[in-house]
Amino acid sequence: MDYVNLGRSGLKVSRLCLGCMSYGDTTRGWHGDWVLGEDDSRPFIREALESGINFFDTANMYSQGSSEEVIGRLLPEFAKRDEIVVATKVYFPWRQAPNTGGLSRKSLMQAIDASLTRLNMNYVDLYQIHRWDDETPIEETMEALHDIVKAGKARYIGASSMWAWQFAKAQEVARTNGWTRFISMQNHVNLLYREEEREMLPLCADQGVGVIPWSPLARGRLARGWDETTVRSETDGIAKLLYRQQEEADRAIVDAVGAIATERGVSRATVGLAWHFAKGITAPIIGATKPGHIAAAVAAMDLALTDSEVARLEEPYVPKSPAGIATPLQRNWTLSVPAS
Repeated sequence: MDYVNLGRSGLKVSRLCLGCMSYGDTTRGWHGDWVLGEDDSRPFIREALESGINFFDTANMYSQGSSEEVIGRLLPEFAKRDEIVVATKVYFPWRQAPNTGGLSRKSLMQAIDASLTRLNMNYVDLYQIHRWDDETPIEETMEALHDIVKAGKARYIGASSMWAWQFAKAQEVARTNGWTRFISMQNHVNLLYREEEREMLPLCADQGVGVIPWSPLARGRLARGWDETTVRSETDGIAKLLYRQQEEADRAIVDAVGAIATERGVSRATVGLAWHFAKGITAPIIGATKPGHIAAAVAAMDLALTDSEVARLEEPYVPKSPAGIATPLQRNWTLSVPAS
């Protein structure tokens, strides 16, 4: 396993991050059809650590908070706290009531304490805003995040999908006031969605911000043939919203992934993730719910795609309308995450 600094910080993370949205309580949340319970999650947490992955990402909204609870119980079984990097996120509402969501000072202070309780930890290594909150002044958000860091409840802060101008504004507000700045951007990047190459990725490269994309395999679409289906592909409504544009072009990309995988004697997932490393991505956030998922991801670090192969993968791409940034639909998601 290779380890790199996350952005310009001194924090060392593995080149792969294990996303923990798939682990939690199967009876809680909107994705119970494909989430794994604690016992079924345990082998994947263990395999990730044995493979050298030290970076784990969750959110207070995943399985209504039970993802944090599960990884908070499982990680100590296999690793020491000072050897792992734990990231969580905040923004989406955890109850249908005022101040139970968003990025106000009140919400952030409540949310970090609730996450730490569920994780059974004294601090998180990376505390990320899950989306932009256009109902709260960014000055209020950045000062509250700074205070959370200074209180020792988070070591660093990061952000997730938003417009590049919003991210630049947040960073400048923090710089101007001497507050903690974001060291990472968790955005939507994969072979089927490359719109972030226009502004966000160049901004992050220029400012020394680490990039840790969510859905690096397009929620599994790049890991299987076009006509193959899974339980998640049939029940994941968010995926259907994200990947319903330019299907003809997307199919050509999926076919190119399959052709190169056959030529190289590796899995489709390995090829799809190797593209991220060819593009200089810091650490894609992978999902693992079946045997072989983690091994295929680890193999991607050793697969150096040629310039010709990268061109074959990228050539069919057709520009898309932005997807994955905070929309009215996403802002109105209501969750029932316990307060503690």
